[in-house]
Amino acid sequence: MERADAARNRRAILRAAEELLASHDLAEVSMDRVAAAAGVGKGTVFHRFGNREGLMRALVESRVQALSDAVSSGPPPLGPGAPPASRLAAFFDAVVELATRNVKVMAAFEQASTDRLNSPIYVSWHAHVAGLIASATPSLDADLTAHLLLGSLHSDLMLQFLKTGETDRLASGLRSMIATLLR
Repeated sequence: MERADAARNRRAILRAAEELLASHDLAEVSMDRVAAAAGVGKGTVFHRFGNREGLMRALVESRVQALSDAVSSGPPPLGPGAPPASRLAAFFDAVVELATRNVKVMAAFEQASTDRLNSPIYVSWHAHVAGLIASATPSLDADLTAHLLLGSLHSDLMLQFLKTGETDRLASGLRSMIATLLR
């Protein structure tokens, strides 16, 4: 059980990091600056998150929790009960929506991440996408195809679409690609 002061510090640190990211580039968001903005010591930030990558991961994880819950136990088509192709399209729609609402945080995580393929978020999303692909089209290499689809989300092009407000085009393109793959 987390102590009340530790939970309060965690919330303050995450809020400070998010506020700094809203007005600064990642390179300008140091652990010192986050600590000062949160009103805690620098040691508290390092103890809690380890480094800037850990801090950015915690920010992203706080955003993806609702999506993870919907995937595991929410209503169809995102949650169980819908055909695999419908669930896959709904998942990528939800990821695009999540990225649209959190473009600065997601971009900062991308920049700070040194081993994205082993991050808990990526591992979980890959398992989900690969499982749906394998169920829908057993003849595809589900593992590789899942990496390719998820890899398309980690690109400067996607970031550009998000920043220029072309999220509908991006989501539509992903749905079209999924429908074509899973025919």
